[in-house]
Amino acid sequence: MALTKEKKQNIVRDLEEKIEKQKSIVFMDFSGTKVKNLTGLRKQLKEQNNELKVAKKTLMDVAFKNKKLDIATEKMSGEISLVFGYEDELSPAKIVYQFLKTNPNVKIAGGYIENRFYGPEDVIRFAELPGREQLLANLVGSLSAPMSNLVSVLSGNLRKLVIALSQIKK
Repeated sequence: MALTKEKKQNIVRDLEEKIEKQKSIVFMDFSGTKVKNLTGLRKQLKEQNNELKVAKKTLMDVAFKNKKLDIATEKMSGEISLVFGYEDELSPAKIVYQFLKTNPNVKIAGGYIENRFYGPEDVIRFAELPGREQLLANLVGSLSAPMSNLVSVLSGNLRKLVIALSQIKK
């Protein structure tokens, strides 16, 4: 069923609003994927304040052109959906990458992160990065290691002094 001009304008307006709010966009080719699986992905994305939007490539191009983004969807093959990330730049890529592992038909077609378009390989590399919490934990561990090592060395000398004094006492 063909979309009316009014419906197309509404879709473009909706896409423009989402583009305005986004921190990142992951382009996903969902050809051959079951609706049940996509519904599960939508729920998973929504839990992390992300959103999956399906629209025609021509309407996406119009919305990107209106928002002055240099993204050409005609270079992407298959049925393309947009996964918008509203809070975290990398969470959509991570969730889609996990979804890829259980759904071999799905492919990442690219991503728009930090006002730059990235190819599928780059988006997969971003998805494989450790999470923000993990990186912060590694940083805290690296910063606290010298202090804890110093405390250990200093307490070792005190321990040896106590042992020596106890031996002298005996």
